[in-house]
Amino acid sequence: MKVSVRKISEVTGFSPATVSNALNRKKGVNKETAEKIFEAAEKLGYHSGEKITKIKFVMFRRNGLIIDDSAFHPAVIEGVEKQAKEMGYETVFTYVDISDPESCSQIKGITEDTSAAVVLLGTEMLEEDFKLFADAKCHIILLDGWSDIFFFDAVLISNTDAACRAMEYLVEKGHRRIGYIGGDFRIQAFKYREIGYRRVMEKYRLPVEDKYQVLVGTKIETAYEKMKEYLEHNNELPTAFFSDNDIIAIGAMRALQEKGYRIPEDVSVVGFDDLNFGLVSNPPLTTVHVYKREMGEIAVRELAEAMQNKNKMKCKIQVCTEFIERGSVRDVVQ
Repeated sequence: MKVSVRKISEVTGFSPATVSNALNRKKGVNKETAEKIFEAAEKLGYHSGEKITKIKFVMFRRNGLIIDDSAFHPAVIEGVEKQAKEMGYETVFTYVDISDPESCSQIKGITEDTSAAVVLLGTEMLEEDFKLFADAKCHIILLDGWSDIFFFDAVLISNTDAACRAMEYLVEKGHRRIGYIGGDFRIQAFKYREIGYRRVMEKYRLPVEDKYQVLVGTKIETAYEKMKEYLEHNNELPTAFFSDNDIIAIGAMRALQEKGYRIPEDVSVVGFDDLNFGLVSNPPLTTVHVYKREMGEIAVRELAEAMQNKNKMKCKIQVCTEFIERGSVRDVVQ
């Protein structure tokens, strides 16, 4: 049986007009009253029947160390916008900076707004951040992020598998001393790429040596500075480095070349993401191509399905990658 506004009015003691205004999120209803009305409506199984016509793309910023200068995310946004338009949804862009004192109330507003579905860019989100979205009343799908505790629909890069493929390539090329250049802001994606690196090293019984493990900044300049610092204290290098992403790889390559190392003759470098500037680096960067625009499109399609099917189970979709061979890796003669 359909629950009416009048029924909610009887249960809460508020007038039908107040209940109606609250459910339609009109101004003039104080916060405490609105919360009581929504709580009663939810318990009674009230559905407004309103059709969702817009998708909110929420960019979550923890510190900007990944998303501020990245060429990765504009391509993802392009995919979201394109697919949403094709399916008749308006796209609204919202920016949440967790360092802003108002961010918690901003997130509350997003999660309680049932008039829109949300694509949440989770690249910079840490485990504690997901709790803020766990009890959302609206439909949410995570893009490039996931939680090990809270369950969301999610579209992700197959980070570990892709890193394994890159490492297998280096082993095929004869490399046995392979180092790892990681971003010092350990987002989930980087952690799972490191797992791929270590998995292949273990598979071939290759030692993971501390002297070949480098943590650097996640912007080109900070990656360059930290790599330069590392090189001042380390004269012995591996034959190859696997890097968490292209930005880190490019910054590290600049430091290596400045120090007099030739790439790939003295040391090979592999990146991840296949950003455009890897094509014009010297040498062009061997990397992992991520289907960025397609990830955005998939997220919108999955969100639309969740809106239509209330009983849809939560799904985590990992999008496969493609390995791109360019000029930054050489063969090692054993």
